[in-house]
Amino acid sequence: MLELKVLSKHFGGVRAVDDLSLAVEKGQIFGLIGPNGSGKSTTVNLICGVFPVTSGRVLLDGKDITRAQPHQTLAAGIARTFQNIRLFGQLTVWQNLWVAQNGLEDRQRENFLRRWMSGNRRARESVEELLEFSGLADKRDALARNLAFGEQRRLELARALSAKPKLLLLDEPAAGMNLEEVGALDDRLRKIQDRGVTILLVEHVMDLVMGVTDRIAVLNFGKKIAEGTPAEIQDDPAVQEAYLGGAGGRRAAAAG
Repeated sequence: MLELKVLSKHFGGVRAVDDLSLAVEKGQIFGLIGPNGSGKSTTVNLICGVFPVTSGRVLLDGKDITRAQPHQTLAAGIARTFQNIRLFGQLTVWQNLWVAQNGLEDRQRENFLRRWMSGNRRARESVEELLEFSGLADKRDALARNLAFGEQRRLELARALSAKPKLLLLDEPAAGMNLEEVGALDDRLRKIQDRGVTILLVEHVMDLVMGVTDRIAVLNFGKKIAEGTPAEIQDDPAVQEAYLGGAGGRRAAAAG
């Protein structure tokens, strides 16, 4: 489904992503891991069109989207979450999900306004289903900024799903969560996969990554140093060196 072909992003003399190639198959949960500063979030931003690519290509279902803008990648079926939560804090939980819907009719301004003003049964049912799925039904009328941190994380994931993606990019969705919340996230990701949504997961919580992913790629200093199943990655000497020794490992340890 998603292919990155010798993808690079340079910021001056810094090679944030350096000749990265990988393929994410339809229906997979694909993990992207590495020490802090290894290029994971930059990769997500390149896929979404937030950053222009220095070189290389991004393909979605065989179509070149390398130069697509963020609104075009969203229309193509890519949704994402962020490391730092970005909700519409002044809107309610229900409204955050309503405005994020991304069907063809939703992207046409006149249809969006008519749906907003008159109420569309199918759109409302979609919002209600996501409220139940995310465990936020009892918070529907609460302002997003007043939610607890874990609830905001759940809302951001639900909002991304509201866009009806075929590819979901998750940038550290477990950050700041306790063990119970991480366990619930694991279960939720499996249910999303069961819906046919492909997931690219950037994460530092290794128990989650190793438990839920089908395949993993490891970055260090912008380069892919390993790729394989969770079991293969755990036993890879290059991965152990990146996390436990050398400059990359020391940087990861210092970052916690």
